[in-house]
Amino acid sequence: MSFVSRYLSFVAAMALVVVASNILVQFPLQGAIGGLSLADILTWGAFTYPFSFLVTDLANRRYGPAVARRIVFVGFAAAVICSVLIPPLLFRYGLIEFETAADRLVRIAAASGTAFLIAQLLDVTVFNQLRRQSWWRAPIVGTLVGSVFDTAVFFTVAFSAAFAFAGPNDGFALETAPLMGVLPVEAMRWVSWALGDLGVKLIIAVVALIPYRLLAARWSQPALAA
Repeated sequence: MSFVSRYLSFVAAMALVVVASNILVQFPLQGAIGGLSLADILTWGAFTYPFSFLVTDLANRRYGPAVARRIVFVGFAAAVICSVLIPPLLFRYGLIEFETAADRLVRIAAASGTAFLIAQLLDVTVFNQLRRQSWWRAPIVGTLVGSVFDTAVFFTVAFSAAFAFAGPNDGFALETAPLMGVLPVEAMRWVSWALGDLGVKLIIAVVALIPYRLLAARWSQPALAA
């Protein structure tokens, strides 16, 4: 039995989350809270991507770190491929208004893949260290640590001028504006995007404890892989 068929539910769930997130990240969240325009700091992808940690943690809980890492590599491949293929398709069918240059897509793909791989493998390691403590400790700590690294790596590699060697910069991202759109501190726009994204990830990390508990509780004897 192949790896994909044996662990099909986890492979499919990870692929679904990554593909959905790469589509939804193209669409800013409309609305405002006070003077804060949500479209300036969030996309819909921020609400789906954190569930990749849930998939990894459930795989780790059920089958152990070796299988969880292989699930992560499936997500890594999907993240890189989707980062390159999805934006041009959405533009071609008129779903987004801008076309991203090929070399810019390569930089985004590098940022997405690198951030995903580092954050998810870190989550697996932290989870495994804490797996025998309180049921909530491993998933919440692993996800929080992974989320911080994921956000820091992705937005730095994708938008910081320091990584211009990886591809062309995004001029709009490097413009300065009030932090988070409302605070009396000027910062590059990508910093506000990163903070907004991280805030959502941290909230969903807590919310995801509910499905984690409900699903993991069904496994009275986790089938740990060697």
